[in-house]
Amino acid sequence: MLSYSPIDQVRAQPYPDVLITAGLHDPRVAYWEPAKWASKLRTYKTSEDSVVICKFDLSAGHFSASDRYRWVREKCYDQSFILDRLGLKDAKTKAKTSDSKEYKEEKEARL
Repeated sequence: MLSYSPIDQVRAQPYPDVLITAGLHDPRVAYWEPAKWASKLRTYKTSEDSVVICKFDLSAGHFSASDRYRWVREKCYDQSFILDRLGLKDAKTKAKTSDSKEYKEEKEARL
């Protein structure tokens, strides 16, 4: 068990940004286990610019939220964490729809 225990594998070394999510009503992983892991990561990480965030859902179990809208909201949080850590939180995109000028120009260029 020691070989696949995440908390026992933490060493003093640089770690990437980590988002740990947990549910209060998880019958498989008690809520204090992710908290202990996050605490140990914060203590042992040697990289100053990386973050360790531990997010608890007080109404979810092992498989996240059962309500599809809450599940989508949780996935949005996960994706926003990734975009933020990649430095893309303020990035703006412009969708190319079939009636946009850019779409028509690209279509004409291909013909």
